[in-house]
Amino acid sequence: MPKTQPVPSPRTGGVAAAMSALILAVLLAALDQTIVSTALPRIAEDLNGFDDIAWVSAAYLLASTAVTPLWGKLGDMFGRKRLYLASTSVFLIASAACGLAQNLPELIGARVLQGVGGGGMIVLTFALVGDIVAPDERGRYQGMFGSVYGVASIVGPLLGGVFTDQLSWRWAFLVNLPVGIVALAVAARALPAAGRGTRARIDYLGATVLAAIATGLVLVTSFGERWGWGSPAIVGLIAATVVLAMLLVPVERRAAAPVLPPAMLGSRTVVFSSLIGFFANAAMFAVLVYLPTYLQIVHGVSATLSGIHMLPLVAGLVISQSLAGRWAAHVERLRVILLGGLVANLAGLLLLGTIGAGTGTLVLSVYFLVTGIGIGMVPMVVLTTVQNSVPASDLGAASAVVTFARSIGAAFGVAVFGTLLNTGFAHRTHALPTAGGFDAARPDTIGHLPATLRDSALDAFAHATAAGYLWIAPALATGIVLALFLRPARGTAGKAVIPRRATVEESVPAA
Repeated sequence: MPKTQPVPSPRTGGVAAAMSALILAVLLAALDQTIVSTALPRIAEDLNGFDDIAWVSAAYLLASTAVTPLWGKLGDMFGRKRLYLASTSVFLIASAACGLAQNLPELIGARVLQGVGGGGMIVLTFALVGDIVAPDERGRYQGMFGSVYGVASIVGPLLGGVFTDQLSWRWAFLVNLPVGIVALAVAARALPAAGRGTRARIDYLGATVLAAIATGLVLVTSFGERWGWGSPAIVGLIAATVVLAMLLVPVERRAAAPVLPPAMLGSRTVVFSSLIGFFANAAMFAVLVYLPTYLQIVHGVSATLSGIHMLPLVAGLVISQSLAGRWAAHVERLRVILLGGLVANLAGLLLLGTIGAGTGTLVLSVYFLVTGIGIGMVPMVVLTTVQNSVPASDLGAASAVVTFARSIGAAFGVAVFGTLLNTGFAHRTHALPTAGGFDAARPDTIGHLPATLRDSALDAFAHATAAGYLWIAPALATGIVLALFLRPARGTAGKAVIPRRATVEESVPAA
């Protein structure tokens, strides 16, 4: 297995430079999951691809999710630094290809390649943090990355809109190049040297089965409503995914160097933490994706102003991430922090379940703040709990399991909430007239209604949104139950690359 190496001295960039490069990489990879959303209509118009435009977003999510476990395992086998540099290079090359695409098939293909690189950047970043810092300091650093990830979810659509309106949608991709090249150069110089490779055989069969499972899950969640949940395509995908999931464990047991070690799959800490990450991310993305839509449709604000309205949520997220990271230095507090975050997140969802067309800005700000606090306390504590429970040789695979579960959870949350919202809105507005152009399946057509009926439609959309959050709340309740049975333990990952005397305070400004 790769040997851990001393952290470079301050002359070569040191810890602060390494973390800065990793944060930039996470920011870019996270932004590319959301920055395209507001640019899609213009992309469809320019490339004449309205029918298949959904694949521009789905391709990135599909590829990044499918390759996450493989990147994690390859990093364990051949050294995380060299794999990190490779994945970042792939991401930047694909970003250039996206920005230069002349038709929709070219753009979708480039997005697949971009997802391959982005998936590696995220999982290897989290694993590198596990390499570089001691177990009792990981929570603090992981909290920094979690804050970046959450902020990117809000800022991404805003940047996409600005680039599309003021420059070109192509800049949503091309902007990655200057920032990414700087991050790549700093990472190459400042990250710990990669260890020597290993001759262990790559688990191609396990990686293929896992990628196929991820493909099935992402396709079902992304296109279930569009293709029809009872359609042969969706039913067939669900059946195939279930069969592949049943085959995964026996396949990995026979592998010499399994992508997902069977012992890890049998660990209660890993399994429960991954499930908690799945449920928490489902709720998180249902909030981050659809609250701006509620603000724009019901309150009539622009995309930019909807982002400003979401600032209390971002503030709560950033503050709670920072505090959770500091508190996580005490291993015995991990479960308390996790439970506190899940309870706050559940409280936020229940509060959002009361919103209506007339809910005021101040009340919404309080609700958003509570929800943001809950969202921020969970993800990185989950990751830290898992990293502290596995040996150093499995840090990449363990990080990949959690990242994989969170990615699927995000797709699941967006898909389920979207179905609940659209179904609820259509049910509440089925009696409204459609002659003027209003379509109960398209909330954005509310403006076509006569003024006397518009308020009823806005109220219907607000109540459909609130009902969706109430339906998502049981997922958080399930996470709370799982957390009660979680037993975080001090990790066996051994000594960190940073000597214990070189603590966070001495190396990086406090988060």
